[in-house]
Amino acid sequence: MIDYLHILIGLVLLTLGRRLFWLFVGCMGFVAGLQMAQFYLVGEPVWVVWAVALLFGLAGTLLAVFFQTLAIGLGGFAAGSTFGAYLAGLIGLTALPLFALIGGMAGVVFLYLTFDWALIGLSSVVGSSLIVQSLNLTGQLERIVYALLIAVGIAFQAALFISRKHDPK
Repeated sequence: MIDYLHILIGLVLLTLGRRLFWLFVGCMGFVAGLQMAQFYLVGEPVWVVWAVALLFGLAGTLLAVFFQTLAIGLGGFAAGSTFGAYLAGLIGLTALPLFALIGGMAGVVFLYLTFDWALIGLSSVVGSSLIVQSLNLTGQLERIVYALLIAVGIAFQAALFISRKHDPK
């Protein structure tokens, strides 16, 4: 069930992460909450883990709607830390919390400086990460699918962004 949910969230982020900023932040909150709950609440009932994940997702969505600047920072941190931890694991490094922290800080700075393009990039990277992790691919195939998904996500969202920016409405 969780793999299908990760794939669904990954597809949403891959295609609509920039356009629906509040959804991006909500999805990142949900994924971060789910990962933290699975790590820290080992042995707790499944409904508790899901409740924590849903609360994080709802908090992210509400922050995005009412406190966009703060939400940009939190969304950038969540996306950057997910990417940092995944990349560190992909290349075999063991200090995942350190790379998650470094990735999170880089995500915040990157998102503030280049909001629209960073949102396109981060949502494509994180969406691709969620999808590839759920597919249980290995080796070179994992890297190829990951790179292709990132490229497709960026191209798709960039086309939407550019067409909307040049729309006379």
